[in-house]
Amino acid sequence: MGAGAMSLAAFTGPPASKSQITPQPAVSLTVSDLEDSRKPAALLNASDEFKQALIEEEGVRYTVYRDVAGYPTVGVGHLIRPADNLRVGDRISDEQVLEFLEQDLEVAERGVRILVGDLPLYQHEFDALLDLVYNVGLGNVSERESPRLNQAIADGDYEAIAGELNYTHAAGKVARGLEFRSERRAKIFLEASYEDPRELGSTAVTAS
Repeated sequence: MGAGAMSLAAFTGPPASKSQITPQPAVSLTVSDLEDSRKPAALLNASDEFKQALIEEEGVRYTVYRDVAGYPTVGVGHLIRPADNLRVGDRISDEQVLEFLEQDLEVAERGVRILVGDLPLYQHEFDALLDLVYNVGLGNVSERESPRLNQAIADGDYEAIAGELNYTHAAGKVARGLEFRSERRAKIFLEASYEDPRELGSTAVTAS
């Protein structure tokens, strides 16, 4: 299989066969459904709702390709490293897809904890920041690269943090897919809404 969305069960359960990898819609939760109070980031991990949204955004690729920025990529947005011993055109298995995803989520979770320090978060706020770090890398949200985001975190200004989750450029150009992803990220942070805005827009057009 080339690109597509992987069922969440393929990540949380036994590896799925290539023929059964199917999309599952992300869900919308209210803040009260998630937490009564914010928690330290050290106590939080990626939610199942976030994992599904991430898979929808990144897709699943079994053949190494170059992403919009030109970097060799495979699986669920996994950037190829020298240690992976893979080149553009190489193929990987379901097991490797899931292994890369687990590794990359662990790295991104640590990145969020470094980014926010002792700032407490709701689960959905953690998920939104996790998507940001997974997408752009910890280096791109450093104080040097993202001073306003870091200042908002230092100030404990959650509304301002939400306003700094908009990362839409790849290789110096605006990428439409990143615009949608940034919109989705902000909705996760502010509303605990994990739905794909592209699907919501399509539904609205159909209904009209």
